[in-house]
Amino acid sequence: MDDVDTVIVGAGAVGLAVARALSESRECLVIDSEMAIGQGVSSRNSEVIHAGIYYPTASLKAELCVRGKALLYEYCQNRDIPHARCGKLIVATCPEEEATLHQLVLKAADNGVPDLSLLTGHEARALEPEVSASAALISPSTGIVSAHDYMLSLVADIERNGSLVSVGSRLVHAASTSGGYNLEIEVFDGSRFELKASNVVNAAGLGCQEVARSLAGFPDEQVPARYLCRGHYFSLQGPQPFKRLIYPVPPASGAGLGIHATIDLAGQVKFGPDTEYVEHEDYSVSLELKSAFAQAIQRYFPGLQADQLMPAYAGIRPKTQAPGSAPTDFIVRDEEPTGFPGWVNLFGIESPGLTASLAIGERVKQILDH
Repeated sequence: MDDVDTVIVGAGAVGLAVARALSESRECLVIDSEMAIGQGVSSRNSEVIHAGIYYPTASLKAELCVRGKALLYEYCQNRDIPHARCGKLIVATCPEEEATLHQLVLKAADNGVPDLSLLTGHEARALEPEVSASAALISPSTGIVSAHDYMLSLVADIERNGSLVSVGSRLVHAASTSGGYNLEIEVFDGSRFELKASNVVNAAGLGCQEVARSLAGFPDEQVPARYLCRGHYFSLQGPQPFKRLIYPVPPASGAGLGIHATIDLAGQVKFGPDTEYVEHEDYSVSLELKSAFAQAIQRYFPGLQADQLMPAYAGIRPKTQAPGSAPTDFIVRDEEPTGFPGWVNLFGIESPGLTASLAIGERVKQILDH
């Protein structure tokens, strides 16, 4: 049995950011059941650097998003990772929605995001002529990033620090032992090996609940329910209509931010995601959704023709928020009070997890260094 200081389960953006932070002062091993890094939630999102506008004040989502945004921009600049601080408009399409814009300004300021500006419809159209808006907010610190390049850079940092990333490696069973945890790991060819780790960080995304339950004796009531919430994306065929991201006023349901327009670093526009709770992982995108997408998008982009929309991809959020329930927060939990010192669970890390990833790494390092 080999020994390692810390095992991080999950090689998505969050797991890799955690490993980067920890590997600066300890030996780490990142494992992931997929055959490449970032194949789960991290490969199927909008690649947006969020400002920190929407989340409840004093929530982990608000705190770690704002901190993570600053860290991520600095990291991308220092490592020449493709990114753009392109900004976004949040548009009200009728006077009834304008009150929400004023509320968002106040919430953002409370969250440490004081740079939003209210625009008239005329001012919004001067910036984005294709947009239909009675009023809008501009968020200059919202941006986009190449998630893949970001994760490759994190892997390089981890390996430079003398730690390892092992794909095709799945945690099968864990048991608490003197000074840490005995881990049984199955690799891609079906063989297994054992490893002893002083600490374990569960950053397995959609698999977090399964990983927590693999720990012998871990109380089931401490594992929050997982809800799979699928979001579909459609790409736009034709000229690029926007220079910035375009978001509608967020819906009252709180399950998502509404079908919005994002641009990637190549200039391709895509729309999404919507929200659909599903029972199983299924990443298909039905053409039957095109009409509903077009109707939602045409409220703020009336020039859209439905036949310009082409199915792109779908992602699944690892929500702890049940359908119809109030939004839930990130869970970054030191399990020492539960009787499992050195084990950290990261449940419900959905959006803005990519933006918050470096800040989540900081937080986990603080937990394990205490």
